[in-house]
Amino acid sequence: MNHKIKSIRPFIGSKNFEISRSFYRDLGFEETVLDPKMSVFKANETAFYLQDYYDKNWIENTMIFIEVDDVECYYSELLELNLPEKYEGVKLTPTRYLDWGSECFLHDPSGVLWHFGKFK
Repeated sequence: MNHKIKSIRPFIGSKNFEISRSFYRDLGFEETVLDPKMSVFKANETAFYLQDYYDKNWIENTMIFIEVDDVECYYSELLELNLPEKYEGVKLTPTRYLDWGSECFLHDPSGVLWHFGKFK
């Protein structure tokens, strides 16, 4: 195949669409409303679609990895946002250091697990 992939944009669901929209805006993503039940959220060249759709099994098994340049700094910035205090169900897990690199974790209000990591 000789084409070049330009981006990948996963679709994720939400238990409460309005709460999830607010959460992702607080996380620093810019929202573009596509229709009443779907928005695209962007930060630089990274983007994902948020849907007003909830399937417990699907959402609780959704994980997204975002590579960052400094996990410790990113974790500190996440702490400052106080997201677990603002949103029910949100969990922030400190940085883990592994053979391949490091990562911290953030569960969104619906249960989607975000990995923010850096490779060695």
